[in-house]
Amino acid sequence: MTEYKKPIITEMRPKITVIGVGGGGGNAINNMIAEDLQGVDFIAANTDAQALAMSKAARRIQLGAAITEGLGAGSLPDIGNAAAQESIDEIMDHLGGTHMCFVTAGMGGGTGTGAAPVIAEAARRAGILTVAVVTKPFSFEGKRRMQTAEFGIERLRESADTVIVIPNQNLFRIADAKTTFADAFMIADRVLYSGVSCITDLIVKEGLMNLDFADVKTVMKGMGRAMMGTGEAAGEGRAMMAAEAAIANPLLDEVSMRGAKGVLVSISGGMDMTLFEVDEAATRIREEVYDEADIVVGAIFDRSLDGTFRVSVVATGLDSAARSADAAAPEAMNGQAAAAPIRTLQ
Repeated sequence: MTEYKKPIITEMRPKITVIGVGGGGGNAINNMIAEDLQGVDFIAANTDAQALAMSKAARRIQLGAAITEGLGAGSLPDIGNAAAQESIDEIMDHLGGTHMCFVTAGMGGGTGTGAAPVIAEAARRAGILTVAVVTKPFSFEGKRRMQTAEFGIERLRESADTVIVIPNQNLFRIADAKTTFADAFMIADRVLYSGVSCITDLIVKEGLMNLDFADVKTVMKGMGRAMMGTGEAAGEGRAMMAAEAAIANPLLDEVSMRGAKGVLVSISGGMDMTLFEVDEAATRIREEVYDEADIVVGAIFDRSLDGTFRVSVVATGLDSAARSADAAAPEAMNGQAAAAPIRTLQ
């Protein structure tokens, strides 16, 4: 008699790596580690040896030791670029086996501006889905630093699959006279954290509708310009309020998500989250985009959110062609977006 054995099924999860580049990127991943972001590996990469030594990341890369001698890039992107080129083999060794890489940095300085595009391009060429989540400087930091940041962002858009930009200047929209400088940067770091966690949580956490890596790839690979927003609400009507807050993120520039080619919707709540609420929030997001958009929706449980409903949205493919399509939309729509079909994943 033949004995049949049950097949051994190995659980395979995508390897997700977040690499913080320069001082701003290093601060961002320190915050993510402090917030206990799950399911990702962290790498700190910097030309400044002293700042690197203070990183909470288990893996650290000193960029361009021969070029900078550990003293930083001196706000010169060319030095940051050369430093990353010098260390690219070490960087790729650390990214071995990675399926998705988030590159986070503050644009406008030397290391983040110069090195982040080099790292993103190398990761993408290696077949890694590469998403850059970066900040732009405050206006008071000067025109030259802003121009440097814009240059770095354009390089990133040529290098990464998807780029999300958070302008620090927009912190003034939610700050008041009592908001400290430290508090303002904590808010910015929290936004960077949200940009990463709203994607990774859908893959690694328990949920009603989890996404697999292929779903994420569908809406993020080769999409270029992107925006993201997160909203939370409690009480009556919380699903709609959270969705509205996610759409109207005050920290982003006035970029409409209507012309998006891809939309990832992450819905999370406690065990009291209802199917009706998930439908209500997802439908509200759907109304913001055209029917050509590829929309994927995931919903997860987070016991820390009992009583609270959270909606996070990442809209991708917001390039000039999408904006032109938005401008050319027929007047018959009377300001209402066509309803795109939602693709939910279980």
